[in-house]
Amino acid sequence: MFRKTAISLALAASTLTSPVLAADKSDAPAAPIAIPAPPAGKGQVVFFRPGGMGFAVGCSVNEKGQKVSSLGAGRYFVMVTEPGRHEFTVKSEAKDVLALEVEADETQYATCRIKMGIMVGRPDLAPSTEADFRKNNKLKLVDADDMGPGEGALRPDQLAAALAASAPAPAAAAAPAEAPAAAN
Repeated sequence: MFRKTAISLALAASTLTSPVLAADKSDAPAAPIAIPAPPAGKGQVVFFRPGGMGFAVGCSVNEKGQKVSSLGAGRYFVMVTEPGRHEFTVKSEAKDVLALEVEADETQYATCRIKMGIMVGRPDLAPSTEADFRKNNKLKLVDADDMGPGEGALRPDQLAAALAASAPAPAAAAAPAEAPAAAN
């Protein structure tokens, strides 16, 4: 008993003084996730899946029978769409459908959660809010490998390009000051 306590105390002390472990645990808040505005005349939907139940179960978002992207736990993706009605589906042992009316120049949010099922978890796709998306500040963009042939989902390089295009232009450099006239 004494030996286990001594080992536990030694491990705890080394954890507190270890610079590697101390550097890994940052109390700084994560930077907010940047979402670009949709292209002119288009709308977009940000799909996200917070962590939680069903970590091993994927949430594959489909439209018109084609996979748009899979959402692993703690992941998100942005889908650019034409304005109008869209039906998105997710399926495992049960199917869920989310119908959204997307307007031009609008960003909507949708979340996929995994609920208890009989054999495996059941995906639940539901409308959400930007505030709910922002609460999950540790979300990561899905990998290009997780995306399907369905249209609209911005791949990581496309999202980076859209963010760069929507970033404010850097301030113009000030004209160099004229040199004072030489004294004669």
